Amino acid sequence: MEPTEYLYFLRRAFDGMISALEELGDELATTVPPLTGANSPFAIAYHCAGVADYWIGHVIAGRLVDRDRASEFTASGTVADLKRTVDPLFDRLRDDLRGVDPQAAPRNVPPAAFEGPDRPLSCAGVQLHVLEELAQHHGQVQITRDVLLSGTAR
Repeated sequence: MEPTEYLYFLRRAFDGMISALEELGDELATTVPPLTGANSPFAIAYHCAGVADYWIGHVIAGRLVDRDRASEFTASGTVADLKRTVDPLFDRLRDDLRGVDPQAAPRNVPPAAFEGPDRPLSCAGVQLHVLEELAQHHGQVQITRDVLLSGTAR
């Protein structure tokens, strides 16, 4: 898997989430919709930064990543805060993927408590898992945006 092309698709997912947050504005972006188990659009996007950093940085590249997954779902901040998180993330991800053999085993195995694939993955499989997560959460952010905007129009 060619890193530049792969990162292009990750960036599209993040840019789509950031665009949805910009449509909402900072206050609504951190609003949890009135649905059981829901998260704010900001928290979902912030979680995606944690997903990409951990799975690519730690699992594939072996970089130490201090992740508190549970706190990602309660994170709050501004759209500018999220951009300041995402932009340097891509520099790290580019470095993490440089020279990676897609068929090789990743350097680390995620803890069993982390949700994810239920089988061992190659580096390419880990990358596909990250893309899977970002794609589904991009859609979740868009739907959550729509729910929040429809609630404010009443």
